Parts: sequence; structure tokens; C-alpha cells
Amino acid sequence: MESYLQNNFGDVISKNSSEEALQRWRKLCGVVKNPKRRFRMLANRAKRLEAEVMRKTIQEKLRAAVLVSKAALRFIQGFTLSSEYTVPDEVEAAGFQICADELGSIVEGHDVKKLKVHGGVQGVANKLATSTTNGITTTDDELKRRQEIHGINRFTETPVRSFWVFVWKALQDLPLIILTACAFISLIVGIATEGWPKGAHDGLGIISGILLVVFVTAMSNYRQSLQFKDLDKEKNKITVQVTRNACRQKISIYELLPGDIVHLTIGDQVPTDGLFISGFSVLIDESSLTGECEPITVNEENPFLLSGTKVQDGSCKMLVTTVGMRTQWGKLMATCIEGGDDKTPLQVKLNGVATIIMKIGLFFAVVTFAVLVQGLFRRKLEEGTRWYWSGDDALEMLEYFAVAATIVVVAVPEGLPLAVTLSLTFAVKKMMNDRALVRHLAACETMGSATIICSDKTGTLTTNHMTVVKAIICGNIKEVSKSKDSFCSGISDVVVKTLLQSIFNNTGGEIVINKDGKREILGTPTEAALLEFGLLLGGDFQAERQDSKIVKVEPFNTEKKRMGVVLQLPEGEFRAHCKGASEIVLAACDNVIDSTGQVIPLDEAAMNHLKNTIEGFASESLRTLCLAYMEIGTDFSPMNAIPVRGYTCLGIVGIKDPVRPGVRESVAICRSAGITVRMVTGDNINTAKAIAQECGILTDEGLAIEGPELRGKNLEEMIELIPKIQVMARSSPLDKHALVKHLRTMFNEVVAVIGDGTNDAPALHEADIGLAMGIAGTEVAKESADVIILDDSFSTIVAAAKWGRSVYINIQKFVQFQLTVIVVALIVNFSSACLTGNALLTAVQLLWVNMIMDTLGALALATEPPQDDLMKREPIRRRGGFISNVMWRNILGQALYQFVVIWYLQTRGKWSFQLAGPDADLILNTLIFNAFFFCQVFNEISSREMEKINVFKGMLKNYVFVGVLTCTVAFQVIIIEFFGDFANTTPLTSAQWFLSIFIGFLGMPIAVIIKLIPVCCPSSSQEPLVPLQHPHHLCNCKTESHAVLQDDCANGGRGMYIKPT
Repeated sequence: MESYLQNNFGDVISKNSSEEALQRWRKLCGVVKNPKRRFRMLANRAKRLEAEVMRKTIQEKLRAAVLVSKAALRFIQGFTLSSEYTVPDEVEAAGFQICADELGSIVEGHDVKKLKVHGGVQGVANKLATSTTNGITTTDDELKRRQEIHGINRFTETPVRSFWVFVWKALQDLPLIILTACAFISLIVGIATEGWPKGAHDGLGIISGILLVVFVTAMSNYRQSLQFKDLDKEKNKITVQVTRNACRQKISIYELLPGDIVHLTIGDQVPTDGLFISGFSVLIDESSLTGECEPITVNEENPFLLSGTKVQDGSCKMLVTTVGMRTQWGKLMATCIEGGDDKTPLQVKLNGVATIIMKIGLFFAVVTFAVLVQGLFRRKLEEGTRWYWSGDDALEMLEYFAVAATIVVVAVPEGLPLAVTLSLTFAVKKMMNDRALVRHLAACETMGSATIICSDKTGTLTTNHMTVVKAIICGNIKEVSKSKDSFCSGISDVVVKTLLQSIFNNTGGEIVINKDGKREILGTPTEAALLEFGLLLGGDFQAERQDSKIVKVEPFNTEKKRMGVVLQLPEGEFRAHCKGASEIVLAACDNVIDSTGQVIPLDEAAMNHLKNTIEGFASESLRTLCLAYMEIGTDFSPMNAIPVRGYTCLGIVGIKDPVRPGVRESVAICRSAGITVRMVTGDNINTAKAIAQECGILTDEGLAIEGPELRGKNLEEMIELIPKIQVMARSSPLDKHALVKHLRTMFNEVVAVIGDGTNDAPALHEADIGLAMGIAGTEVAKESADVIILDDSFSTIVAAAKWGRSVYINIQKFVQFQLTVIVVALIVNFSSACLTGNALLTAVQLLWVNMIMDTLGALALATEPPQDDLMKREPIRRRGGFISNVMWRNILGQALYQFVVIWYLQTRGKWSFQLAGPDADLILNTLIFNAFFFCQVFNEISSREMEKINVFKGMLKNYVFVGVLTCTVAFQVIIIEFFGDFANTTPLTSAQWFLSIFIGFLGMPIAVIIKLIPVCCPSSSQEPLVPLQHPHHLCNCKTESHAVLQDDCANGGRGMYIKPT
């Protein structure tokens, strides 16, 4: 079975599966009992195709609009434009001078002519009754009027399906439909022959069983749909910075209205259509809408910003013009919303298992029906009544057909793939409590297989609460205290003024007054630390900003690791400021300020002093930044690039970012779980090493390397180095992407990557699991990620890995339990039909057993919380077998015990328990059914652990498990004692109840004995792969164009291809 699953379903992976693989598994699982239930959460390919067609239409429309706007620019210069636009009465009555449709046509159509007719961006702002500086006023009446005229920023959502929709879908199960038909025929024939109510018992019993199965199934599916709805709401909780009532504040994107002033920065997703007001170096990635790979420059000449696009570089203020379904992005999202996600690899694999078992179940059902009918015909031949058929004969034939249909119901585990969904949704909900938001279900599953975690340093391993604690200014190293005088003593006023000018102008942060009237620092933790340092020095942010004019800005870039700004001073001269990674900015400096405040050449002695200071700061786990400036005279144009060399070093600051509590313990847990943690950071290598040692990541055997150094290695050197790398410092996003790719392809590792910046998107996409930081991460990073770490904490990632493993183990437990029930039910009914001519378990009884093992079993076993010892095992390997030898041992051992016991009861039960009289058969069948039921109850408890003896540990803490068991036992008592006429049972004595329970309980010590039987280890599901370290050892198994490593052959040919030969 494992080989079949691997060959036919193994190509479906957690991310970026090929279209061929997706089509293959759908085709193999095409024939199912109830496609509306089995595939209710499957991606709607028709909707996806519709969305793709719409996307192409939008792309062509926008491309045409851009071309038209460019052409229009050439002709409107020098012409007086007249407006033919008439303001609708209701718009004018609401206090606006422009309607939503007109705004939409301007932005979507990139209509420069219309924009100019309306007075440009400022004119549109005036017509929207807003201020480009202070934003809109937020009185209730004002907000209501804007919503009525211009709409709200929400997309059309799929309405929540009612409970009855799920009931209807559960009813569309082919065997259940057949059973329903049998039940109604049984009702008619029974009432006609035996009268009411005796003749209706069998039919009503089947109908009751069907309704019970349907309602329990529908309730489970309905609850899952509500959980998915809640998950979607969490995914879309995005906030933006806006100016309202002259105050900066954060609001949800769904609260945005036309007239709002939104502040966008690198990595943000544009939340609405809008117009550029002001900003610097803004590059917009419109590929999600237009398909164009090249970013678009947005400025005063091209001010159009479209919803759904992303800020690739720069920052700006935007005037919101069009929201919600009036935007092209909104229309596109309305189409995509029903597209859905593809199944996870585990769901696909279990669909394959269900398909295999369905074929076996159909075979047994047909053979059982044929054997039972043959027995009936033989008996009638012996009695000489083959030409006489009574109502009882018809009912008997109908009962046989019902039993065959019920065998299909029981033997086809339709709930098997859905148990994965149940377990995943349960895990996702619990992970939300642990501050991890899962965007794609497959990621929750894949986290259990993670063997490598490439972690960022800042904010993940550290607290992200940064403060400047040391600085070297004018050659003097100073501790930063709360006193301005103590720090500034010995530093000339000119140097302090220049330093404040650099801090307050060359920044991506801001100091604003919030809606509570309090001062608030906005920006990244690094920017906030510098701005706080500036305030400590007595600086005034607004005064510094007004004192000079910002002419050009080059925002911080993770590749250049620096940012720059050019200011026009009051005297008319220009000055450039630069800050960034210490060694990079220092290398661009030719001068330095000495202890007297004079600018002197940066000689070798001064350079060595500064480098030693950087290393000293770094060894204290401080993040270092160098600040520099240069005078560039009066000849500078915004079209010119900011100089890259010739700066004067102002100083170097050391920023403290303490290691998060518990990180060292979490790293130790990962190590014991077979997960290697690697730090990948853009910081100085000495800072990175100090933090890594403090966290327990860097060991004596490990290697710390810089990104550019690894980049220069050849393939053989990489193969030798990569397994040893524990810290990669000064790494660019491309370095991170390359490392992830090598780990996945060369070493067959399952890699989880943490990213926060826009440029981390390729690495997040390449990784098996992309993890974005919820606080420090940009919207682009979050959109590329599979999981968002809401608190940016490393311990949350460890918790996610534990939940991922728990999902996999829980599904294995459920599969083991369900396959045991299926094997026993099939063999018992088939053998009974062949040897006695009667089915041992009736249709109603089989329906009840089906509900125990399907919906209720999944609810009990698939929602087990993770045990601590999960993180003491090796990861589940990428190609690991799902149904392990341990599971087969438990299934076959338990099935054998149950079959032997039930068969003994059937053949020797009357003699053993001295049953006699007309009700002897009914009592014996009830006893067998009851014993069979309790065998499943105690087997469900035994299935909580597949290898451990103690299965009771933590059971009472799992309220779902205890609740399900209690309810099923209570229902069994009710069925036996009170609904005997419908379930073909009779009330049992206390001794018979005790015997039934004892037979079931006896399965637990039997399970203990079975667990002591040794089995060979699974091929690769538990054993870690050996890292490839001998590239020259080639084996004999070569493909047509590649040589495979010998180590790779030992692992099933899953490793690295060295190179074309």
C-alpha cells in the first residue's frame, strides 16, 4: 500500500505542486461515495480558471490605460482643459464634489486628463472634503456620509453556509441513499405483512441510524466550516497608518474611506486605489494585477496607486479614492474567494488510502450479498418453495441488500481524509492561542517534518526592544545615560547639531502626536531606538524637519545595508547623510571628527580604532550602526544619485537588543528533536556570534560565516561547508535564498525560514515552510509566508513544530483505529455470511459502528493535544511512510483478537453461556454486538499511543476524548436497553453487560502484549538522513545525465544530483 501511495500520490507536496500531480490524484480518487462531502474543501478549479481569465482581462485593461495616459501627457501640456463632469445631486447634497465612479475611472484608467480637469491631487482632495495634511474628520455623521456615497473597503464574501446545507450534502452519500430506499421498502412491505407498529421496526431502525449518522457528520463539518471562517478573518487583520483629525493612528484596512490619508512604506500592500501625495523613491510592484515584472515608479507625474499592488521601495503618503468592490482588486478577489486551497499532502495520501479500501469494501459487499442470496435460494430449493415468495422472503432479501450497502458505508472510510482537516483545523485554532497564524493548512502539517529552522536574529531570538547604550563620538566611547549633559560633555555643539540632523532626517521613522495627545515614535525598532537617542540629546523632531528640506531619499535596503538622504540647508547648500551597517558605511568614509570636533582625514590608526570599537561593541552583543555625512555644495539635482563615497564619520552607536527569555531552552528543545537551528542575519558577524552563543545556536563544532564568503565558494566547498554552518552574518536576501535552496536540494532537508522584509519573499517562497514575523514583518513578507508568528518569538516557532508533529501522529492513531474496525467488520460479516448464511451485524448496528469509527473516532483521536515527548523524536521525513510497520502490527494483532473472540461467541456462545429458548439467538447476537462495540471503545483508548504502554497519560485532560467516549457508551446503553425493536437487540442482564465490557477491556492487555512484539524500523520516517559529505563517491546507479551520490542511494535516491555529466 505504501508503495502505491508513494507512486501515485507522493508527487503532491506542501507547496507549488505540479498541475500534473494535482490532476493525477483527483483522477485516481474520482469515484467516491459522496463527492460533496469528500471534496467539499477542495480547490474549485473552475473558479481558479475564471479568476485567471479575469486577471488577464484586468492586465490588458491596465496596460492599455498606462499607454493611453502616456500618450495623453504629450498632448495636454499647454492646453486649457474643460470639464464635462456633472456632480450627481446626492453626492453634492452629502458635501462632496466628485462621485465614486468618476474617481474609479481616473485611477483605474490612469486618466491624466481627467485628473488635471479636477485640479490634480489637491483638487480631488478638496472635492472629497479632506485635507492632504490633516486627513478627514471622524465624526459619526461624517463617516456615515462617506460610506453611503463611496462605499466601504470590503470585498464580497462567501456567505456562511447554514447547518442544513451540510445535512443535505451528508445525505448525498450513495450507500446511504440506497439504505434509505431499502428502509422505505422495508417499511411498506413490513407494515403490509405484519401491520403497525411491529412491521415498521426494521425500516424505522435503519432510518434512525441514517439520520443519526447524517446529523453527527453534518454538525462536525459545520463546525469545521465556522473554524475556517474564523481563520480567514484572522488572516485579513491588516492595519495601516493613517492621518485623521490631524493625528497619526493605526486603523484596520476595512475602515478606510475615500479621503483618508494613508502612509505607505516599503513592504506594504496598497489597501485601496489612490493618488500619490508626496514621498520619495517609490517603486510599486504591479505584477499581481498587470503581470508586469518591472516595478513602476510612482511620483507627481504618475500618481496612480492600485489596490493589491505592493510597495517595493520608498515611502509615500496616499490619498484614498476608491475602495472595496469598486476597485479591480476587489472584483478579482470576489472571483478568487471561491477558488480554495489544494489538499495537503496528507489529505491526498489518505484519499488514496480511502480509494484502496473502497475497492476492497465493494468486493466484500458484493460477495457477501451474493453468498446471502445464494443461501436463501438454496433453502427455498430444499423447501420446495422456489416459486412461492412471501413478504417475509422479500424482507429477507431486502435485509441482505441493506447489509451489503451498510458494509460499503462501513468499509469506505469517507471520513479518513476529512479527519486530517479536522485535526488541522483543531491544531490551527490552538496555534492561534500560541500566537502562530497559519495561512495555509499544508504548512501546519509540514512543520512536523521540519529538520532545519533558518532564523532571523532581530525580534525572533531577541526582544526587538532596542535602545542605544553606547556610542563613539569624536573618538570617545561614551555610555548613554538618561542625562543629556553627561553624554554631550566634551562634544562640540556643531557636532551635536549635525548628529541630530542626521538622526531626525535620515530615518524611516517618525515622531508624531497620537489621537490621545501623547508623543509616539513610529518605525522599526532600530529607527525608534535612534529617534529616542535623538530626543535624549535634546533634539526636536519637527523643528529639525522644518529647518531643512529633504530633496532625495534612498530608503534602507537589505542588499546595500544602508540608507541615505540629501538635505537642502537654509543657506542653499546640500548635505548628504548616510547610515547603515558599520563596516559598510565606514568603508565609504574618508574623514572623521576628532576629539576637538575638527574634521580630519581618516588615517589607518583612526580606522583601526573605529574597527576595534565595532568589534568591541559586537562582542557585547550590541548591534552597531555608523552615521556619516558629507557636504556636496550647491550643485545637486534630485535626479542625481546620492554619493556612495567621500563621507565624514559622525559616530558609531551600539544598540542593545536583549535575547528573549526562553530562547536558549527552545533551541535545546529543537536540538533534542533533531531540528538544526541556523541563524541567518544581516548583522555584523561578531554581534551574530555573540548572540548565537548566548542562544545556544553556535557550538564548538559549528561554523560562523558571512554571506559574501559563502557566495564565493564552489560546489564542492559548499557541500563541505553547509552542514557545519550555524551562523550566516551579513547575509543578503539572495544569500538566504541560496542557502535554503541548497539545504533543500543538496541535503533533502525540510526547511523552515523566518523572514520579515520585502526582499525575504523569494526565500519564504522557496522554503518548505515560510514564517513571517507579525510585528516586524512587512505585508509582502506576510503574504509570501505560510505561517505568521504574531509575537515574533522563537518559542512560538517551536510550538508550531510540536503541533505539526501532533497532527501527523494523531492522524496515524485515527487511521490505525479505523482500519482495525474496518478489517474486523468486513471479516466478521463476510465469514458469517459464508458459513451461516446470515450477517452477524445488522444494517442499523453497522451504521452505529460506522459513526463511532468515522466522525466520533476522528473527533476523539484527531484532536489529541501534543505531548512533550514529541520533541524528543526525530522529525517525520519528507518521504516517510505514513502507515508504518508499527501500525500494521497493532491493526492486525487487535483485529485477530477481536475476530477470534467474536467468532468464538458466534459458534460456542450458546453453549458457554447456557442460552436457550426462543430468544437465545437474539440474546447471543446482542451480546456479540455489545462485545464488538466495547472492543472498539477500548481499542480507541489503546490507539492513543501506538508504541507506549501507558495509554491513560493525559487522557482526563482531553475533554473532547472523554466526552466522546462517555456519549458513545451512553448511547450504546440506550440502544440496547430501550431501542431493541429498531436495532434488533434485547436488554441484557448485569452479568451479560459485565461480560461484554470485560471482553472489550481484555483488548487492552492484548494491545500491551502486541506492542511488545518487535518490528523492523520504518525506512525513512523516523531515521535521520546522513548529510552528504563525500561528493566524489559515486555509485553505479546513474541516470542518463546525472551522477547520484552514494549516500543518496542509501536513502532511496532522494538526495542531491551533483552536476550534469
